[in-house]
Amino acid sequence: MEPRKRLGEILLQMGLVTPEKIEEALTHARRTGGRLGEALVDLKMATEEQIARALCRQNKLPFVDLEKAKLPADVIDLVDTKTVAEYRMVPVKKQGRQVICAIADPAQVYQADGLQFVLNAEVKFALTTPTGLNNAMAEYYGVGHRIERKGPAAVAEAAAAGGDDAPIIKLVHTMLEEALRARASDVHVEPMAERIRVRYRVDGLCFEAKSLPKDIQGSVLSRLKIMAKMDIAEKRKPQDGRIQIDLMGRSIDLRVSALPATHGESIVMRILDKEVALVSLEKLGFHSDDHERFKRIIKKPNGIFLVTGPTGSGKTTTLYAALQELNKPNVKIITAENPIEYHLKGINQCEVKHQIGLDFARILRAMLRQAPNIILVGEIRDLETAEIAIQAALTGHLVFSTLHTNDAPSAITRLIDLGVKPFLVSTAVLAVMAQRLMRLLCPNCKAPWEVEPAKLRALGIKPEQVAGRTIYKAVGCPECRHEGYRGRKGVFEMFEMDSRMRDLTFKGASTLDLRNQARASCGMLTLREDGVRKILAGIASVDEVLRVVGAALDV
Repeated sequence: MEPRKRLGEILLQMGLVTPEKIEEALTHARRTGGRLGEALVDLKMATEEQIARALCRQNKLPFVDLEKAKLPADVIDLVDTKTVAEYRMVPVKKQGRQVICAIADPAQVYQADGLQFVLNAEVKFALTTPTGLNNAMAEYYGVGHRIERKGPAAVAEAAAAGGDDAPIIKLVHTMLEEALRARASDVHVEPMAERIRVRYRVDGLCFEAKSLPKDIQGSVLSRLKIMAKMDIAEKRKPQDGRIQIDLMGRSIDLRVSALPATHGESIVMRILDKEVALVSLEKLGFHSDDHERFKRIIKKPNGIFLVTGPTGSGKTTTLYAALQELNKPNVKIITAENPIEYHLKGINQCEVKHQIGLDFARILRAMLRQAPNIILVGEIRDLETAEIAIQAALTGHLVFSTLHTNDAPSAITRLIDLGVKPFLVSTAVLAVMAQRLMRLLCPNCKAPWEVEPAKLRALGIKPEQVAGRTIYKAVGCPECRHEGYRGRKGVFEMFEMDSRMRDLTFKGASTLDLRNQARASCGMLTLREDGVRKILAGIASVDEVLRVVGAALDV
C-alpha cells in the first residue's frame, strides 16, 4: 500500500509552492497553532482552492466548487438547518440511496456514520473551499453570514472554516499571548447566555480578562478544539487534548479540557510553560532548615518520599524540582505520570493511558525491569499501586509519589487505609511533606500594618514574636493588577521517619499520635507555622496565610 503523502509534498509536486515557502508557512503554523494549508492561505502563498485541490489528492476525495454550483431544492431539503450547523457540511447531490456532502476539512470524514444515521442514506464526501462552504451554509440554510460581510458573525464563520484572513485564529493567538503576559496558569473560555466569558487564573485565583460576543462562540470553540486535535463534531461528551504553540518566542504546551455545559462547551487550557514551572529547589520557598533536610532526604539510596496536598498545591512542581536536582548521567530515572505535564531532558517519562489498560500499576511493574535508580509515580490512589511502589522501595529504589491528604501525618494512615500492611509502611517510607501554594506580597506596594490581635491569636502568633518586626499588608498597584500580591511560594510541613515514628506506624497509631510524635522527635513545623515564618519575614500577609492554611490545621 502506497504511503499517504504529506500536503507539502503534494503542493511541491503540483508546482504551487517552493520548499522555502513551505518552511516559512510551517514556521507561521507553529507560531499560530494552525495547519500548513491555513498558513499558506494566511500568508497569501496559495489560494483556498489550490489547498483544497491538494487535499483532495492527499485524501482521494473529489472536489466541488460551491462558489459556482447551484444546489437544487430537493437536495437542500435532504438536511435540516441544525444538522448543517452541527456537522458543518452541505449536501450537493443525491444518487439513489447515496448522498454526496461537501465539507472543508478532510478530517470530517469520520462523521460519515453519524450522518448516515441522521440522513438514513449512504454518505460520501467531497471537498470544497472553506469560503465556499461558509457561503453555501449561509445562503441555503441561514447558518451564519456570508464572508463578504465584515461583521463579527461573518468573521467568525470564515475563521472556523479556516478562511482567507482567519481573524479567529488571530483572536485565539492574541488571547493566549495575553494570558502568558499575565502569568496565567489557566485560561477558561466559558459560554454564558449572552456572551463568552474569558477568565485567566493568576496566582491561584481567577479574574475576568475579556468578554466576547455570543455570535462567535461556535468559531472560537471550534478553533480551540481543532488546535487541540479534538473531535469538533462531538459536543455531548467531555474531551481532552493538547496544543503545542510558539508564543512570544517560547514553545508552550497547553493541556486542554472541553466539558459540555448549559450554554455550550466550557474549555479550560492549562498553560505548561517550562520557563515558569520548572523551578529549582531554591525557588520553591523552603525555609533554610527545611531546604537542607529536603536535599538530604532525596539523596538517600532507597525508600519512599511522599508529597501531599490538594489539587493545585504544587506537588508536581516540587517533585520535578527534586528530579532535576538528582538528574545526572550516571542515574536512571523513570516516571509514570497522568498526564506528562513537562518533558524533562534525560529522564524517561511514561504516560498513563487508561483506554488501553496502561495504568500506574502496570507501568510500575514494567519499569522495575528497566533497572532504574529513581522512580516517580504521579499518584498513589489504590492498593495495587501502593504495594508495588513499596516493594520497589524495599528492593533498593528511591520512589517519589503524591497522595491527596490535608497534612503530612495523614499520609501514613491513608496508606494503611488503602490496605498496605503497617509494617511495610513503617519500613518503606522515608519522609512525608505536605504543601500549599500561597501568594506573596507585591514588593512594590506592600505597606506596614497593625494587625488585629484576634488574627494574631488565630495564627498562634505571640506578642513577643512580632516585637520589633514589621508585618505587612496587601495594597495594590499596576504591577500586581491592584491585587496586592505577585507570585507564589510554597508553605511546607515535613517530617522524616525515625525509630519512634516507625514504631507508632507499625502499631497503627492515629494521625494525632503521629503528629504529636513528629513535632516532638523531628521538630516538624505545621503548614500554619511555616506560613507564620513567612509573615514575620515580610513576604506574606496575615490574611493570605489564614486563607490558605486556616487557623485550625495545627492540633
